[in-house]
Amino acid sequence: MTHDTFTPADRPDLTPEETPDGARTDHPDDRPDGKGADIVPIESARAGRHPYSKLSDRPDGPPDDSTPTVADRPVLEGDIVRVDQSGPDRHDWRTDLEAKARTRQPIVPLWLRSRAEAAQTLRWVGLHYAHVTGYQLARAPLYGGRLAIRAPRGFVRLVGGMVRWTFDLEGEPVRVATVLKADPEAYLKLSRQRDSRVRLRVWVTGAALVVLLIAAIVVANQPTAVQWTALAAALALLGILGKPADRPLINRAVVASAVEKLTGDIVIRSLTVLGIAGINQAMAKNAKDAIRFVAPITRDGPGWRADIDLPYGVTVADVLDKRDRMASALRRPLGCIWPEGDSSIHEGRLILWVGDKDLSKTVVKSPLVKAGMHDVFKGIPFGSDPRGRAVTVPIIEHNILIGSQPGQGKTASVRVLASGAALDPSTEMWIHELKGTGDVEAHEQNCHRYVSGIEDEAIAYAADSLVLLRKEVMRRAAALKALPPDLCPDKKVTRQIADKRSLGLHPLIAIFDECQNLFAHPEYGKQAGEDAEFIIKLGRALGVVLILATQRPDKDSLPTGISANVSIRFCLRVAGQLENDMILGTSAYKNGIRATMFVPGPPAKGGDAGTGYLVGATQMPKVVKSAYLDTPATQKIADRARALRSGAGVLTGHALGERPEQVTPSFDLLADILAVVPPAEAKVWNEVVVDRLGELRPDAYGAWVALEGGAKTGQLTTALKPYGVRTMQVWGTPEGGGKGANRIGIARDDILAAVTQRDKSRVSGAAS
Repeated sequence: MTHDTFTPADRPDLTPEETPDGARTDHPDDRPDGKGADIVPIESARAGRHPYSKLSDRPDGPPDDSTPTVADRPVLEGDIVRVDQSGPDRHDWRTDLEAKARTRQPIVPLWLRSRAEAAQTLRWVGLHYAHVTGYQLARAPLYGGRLAIRAPRGFVRLVGGMVRWTFDLEGEPVRVATVLKADPEAYLKLSRQRDSRVRLRVWVTGAALVVLLIAAIVVANQPTAVQWTALAAALALLGILGKPADRPLINRAVVASAVEKLTGDIVIRSLTVLGIAGINQAMAKNAKDAIRFVAPITRDGPGWRADIDLPYGVTVADVLDKRDRMASALRRPLGCIWPEGDSSIHEGRLILWVGDKDLSKTVVKSPLVKAGMHDVFKGIPFGSDPRGRAVTVPIIEHNILIGSQPGQGKTASVRVLASGAALDPSTEMWIHELKGTGDVEAHEQNCHRYVSGIEDEAIAYAADSLVLLRKEVMRRAAALKALPPDLCPDKKVTRQIADKRSLGLHPLIAIFDECQNLFAHPEYGKQAGEDAEFIIKLGRALGVVLILATQRPDKDSLPTGISANVSIRFCLRVAGQLENDMILGTSAYKNGIRATMFVPGPPAKGGDAGTGYLVGATQMPKVVKSAYLDTPATQKIADRARALRSGAGVLTGHALGERPEQVTPSFDLLADILAVVPPAEAKVWNEVVVDRLGELRPDAYGAWVALEGGAKTGQLTTALKPYGVRTMQVWGTPEGGGKGANRIGIARDDILAAVTQRDKSRVSGAAS
């Protein structure tokens, strides 16, 4: 039951100051008139606390005449604030300042912050103006002849101009017009103006003629050299005045570029034609602010740079997919358009660089060609980015993976790295060229271990190298641990430690070109992959560096443990997303780092051979064109390196003609089986084949012969599995005579088929 009024007698348990709804009343003793507390209607009290006393008073509630109206209730002060709307943004000034500090422009230009880049820029400027000066000086006689020929015309123009100015002939048509209109007042006014002008100008012209006459007399009394100088100056002045409008006097030393200056309107035009829904929708809503330029468009090297914030929801990857359409919109060759992102800011920050020259037409010269010596601890000069800036690849504490389709410049990139390593005499080189074409044969004379070939012997040699490298990593780990802290505080190989040859901790760089032929080999591949992964993980700080190059990046030819742990990756043109991410890392394609955008083929045919994405060598992924070293240039570098190493006394192993250490016996199992199983025997037991192999090569198969019973048979079965040869039940009799039986054996035709298939694979691999 609800009471409309309340008295203290209704609730004796409450104090005089309290009411059922928690409101306070005045104590009788506190009132001036001494009367008791007021009786307050509960509806009125509630109305004082809430803008609407009950549902009927709400704007959307039903009307009720029995309740007090809004006008009858007390007026509430203050504003009603909706809780579903955010208030004004309040920014912390320190946070805003920190955000601005991250994007502030450098005081010193970027090209001046790098000594090499500054020297390169100043050298370019100096050569440019030296060329311009020499070009113009060589044509000075031609320009003098032109001035002499044009001088008469200039004299006529000068005299005619002076006459027109002196007698105000420019105003003659206006005065004639007043005569034709029969306007005497205007004519008289113009005539008086003309007379006043002519009177002054006649005196000026006369004074000028007198000065010229005096100057001529003075010059006539001067030595011959002065007279000829004055004549040349007069002819030059008159020749300039007599210049035809369509024929300039001086030829241009550099033909003006047809490259259009990059402006905001051009950039917006190129982005809107890409057909990206997010850009088109943002432009339709607010064309002015949809695409925001966070910095002015400026010259950056031989091209223009624009820093852009794409519309919300649009990523740089969306733009990279349509690079060819952007090139069409900018009316530039595809090799001039290089958009890239800056994910350190956000995924929508686009850095658009538009070059003056097609990168595919640029030949990057390596400084190694003229270098007398090089320090690998400072990295190896590898190439340049589209802006012409030199790019150096760090070697120490890194491993490198290079991948591409055939013919895209992979081996040429390996040649650059090998040349840089060879010019450091403290570096020990192991080169394994598993294609058999001898692309890096020039450096054979500098290698501790070297092999070139695609046959099983070459693959076995490369597998042995990985086994030896694994042992070397473990030896170095113990040697480095034993060094005193003052010599090796960071527990890693440094230049000072590498120079102490007695420690055996010098840089060791092992190159495996066409490494897929090793890792996919049915006999040596699995163990080689495990050894390489071990070396990559632990050898980094010990001075052991692997450089792997492959043209078939998949899980079989490039184990995931290797591709996931290399720190530097260089990916030239590849066919699809899978190959791209195998080389550049997981999600690289999704993040816009896409080597699929490069045009296949050599530069002579408009291709991007030699150009790829370099990841891990610089702070951000970067498009880089590797330097080009042809065979003669590589040979000169190799000869220079040989002299350095010979003088330092560090030539070892293969370079001195020493017999290489061999871990894996070198033999061809299939060929050996065909040798011990004549064509007359279609099928033969495994145990018989093993005994015959033991007689043929005791060193290689002696351990198999020593096995008993099924172990001997199983050994051959296991060895044949990688070649796809399956064993079967074979009926036969022992070679010494006895009862016939069914035992595990092989068919000679299966061995022949395996050999044929293997040879076909080798031929196709060499051709690719």
